[in-house]
Amino acid sequence: MNERHTDIWPWQREPLQTALQQLNGHAALLHGVAGIGQFEFALGLARAWLCEAHEVGSAYAPACGECVSCRLIEAGSHPDLQVILPEALQAQLGWGGDAPEDSDAAAEKGGKTKKLSQEIKVDAIRAVVQFAQTTASRGRAKVVLIHPAESLNLVAANTLLKTLEEPPGMVRFVLSGSSIDSLLPTVRSRCQAWRLPLPDASDAVSWLQSEIPGMKPEEAHLLLQASGQQPLTALERHAQGIDAAYWQQLPQDVAQGQPSKWTTWPLPLQVETLQKLCHDLACVASGAAPRYFPASSLPKAPALSRLTLWAGELKKAQRHADHPWNAGLKSEALMQQAKAVLRTR
Repeated sequence: MNERHTDIWPWQREPLQTALQQLNGHAALLHGVAGIGQFEFALGLARAWLCEAHEVGSAYAPACGECVSCRLIEAGSHPDLQVILPEALQAQLGWGGDAPEDSDAAAEKGGKTKKLSQEIKVDAIRAVVQFAQTTASRGRAKVVLIHPAESLNLVAANTLLKTLEEPPGMVRFVLSGSSIDSLLPTVRSRCQAWRLPLPDASDAVSWLQSEIPGMKPEEAHLLLQASGQQPLTALERHAQGIDAAYWQQLPQDVAQGQPSKWTTWPLPLQVETLQKLCHDLACVASGAAPRYFPASSLPKAPALSRLTLWAGELKKAQRHADHPWNAGLKSEALMQQAKAVLRTR
């Protein structure tokens, strides 16, 4: 299991203070782009609401980090906090304890590895309903954290509705996610929405430099641009082998059908990268500035109609990127498709 991260990220300190002052309902819905620490921010809210250094019902400051409640959360054993995650995220985020045998990616039955679910299922929400009915063990509040909220399947979301609308006692909910439009409108309407802002670019660059020894500011800035201004995603992409120099070279490599490092990347990352290239070329074709690549690194933009068709094909590929394809053949097919779209006449 990965190490549990219970603190907020440096760029979240000021937004957390603001959120604690503005979120005064029983259910909060945090939303924003992925890769900026939504889960840690949601946990920061929960820690503040449960922190015993504050007066009951007046958590307008971040958690102290020293009281018994804060230490229990850090240990993952607070009796008044329930964290609900899909199976596939529990080990990654360090929550959920040891996975049961029937949901353990490492457990093999009949020679096959069971794939962990990406959904939050109804059994988890039934446990939430039961949790909400009991008295707070430490006499302050009870908090349910659900992340990502869009992973609630239909049955689970409907099961949550009544408790979300009229939670008993001192129960508070914090839901977080990046695709809240896919949530049931009845779930959204029962929550106070709050948008988590993108981190300041200079703060994110400084953080990346502290995490990646020897990285220059211009390299960190380019890596941040490649990741859509999402510092956690930028760090993950660096670990996957994306560096500033190759990112600038990649558009021309794709246009010429010479993938270089490309073939070592997972298929979902290959598809995501092509989607970013398609997006930036469409921006250029429409007279706008690119978002992910430096303008000087892009090949000549094809007609917008051709890019629109390519974007549709990439969206189809994204839906099935985790399928157990022959990676080499699928990668070659993606590259040939991109080369055909970008070829000059």
